[in-house]
Amino acid sequence: MATVLSVSGSPSATSRTARLLRHLDARLADEGHRVVPLDVRTLPAEALLGADFGHPAIVEATELFARADGIVIGTPVYKAAYSGLLKSLLDLLPQYALTGKTVLPLATGGSTAHVLAIDYALRPVLQSMGAAHIVQGWFVLDRHLTVREGAPLAVDPAAQEGLDHVLDQFSGALGHRPLLSVAS
Repeated sequence: MATVLSVSGSPSATSRTARLLRHLDARLADEGHRVVPLDVRTLPAEALLGADFGHPAIVEATELFARADGIVIGTPVYKAAYSGLLKSLLDLLPQYALTGKTVLPLATGGSTAHVLAIDYALRPVLQSMGAAHIVQGWFVLDRHLTVREGAPLAVDPAAQEGLDHVLDQFSGALGHRPLLSVAS
């Protein structure tokens, strides 16, 4: 099966976004995919903010993107856009880092007013980075995610139904990835 890089763009150590991604990672792994989690908040701030392309952690993150067949990108929505932390990482990746990749964008937020952040803020950046196929994204309201210490994430059944649908699309698209290359 495919290698999936699961990227959390949340700056929070107690992030609902990261918990949601790890919840979805388990399903992808159950389907036979190799899932590699990446929490951007664990990368050195000085490397991200100083645009240190050569920092070993940034080089390693770039290699994770290169080796992945598919990318799941999750972000909390702040001020109607994806997180600045995620933006910092995307800015350090090569221009066409997503060439040939299947991408699933996900977002979490407190209000349905932010539901279009995926299509109007994140999707254009992913397209500009050469993604071969960006499947339908999904937005989950914070109140539909219940986090309890020591317990698995609980997802509202209606939200889970939507997540299952986009995960099915993503997993199906991974099996039919076109092979693309970019001329240097």
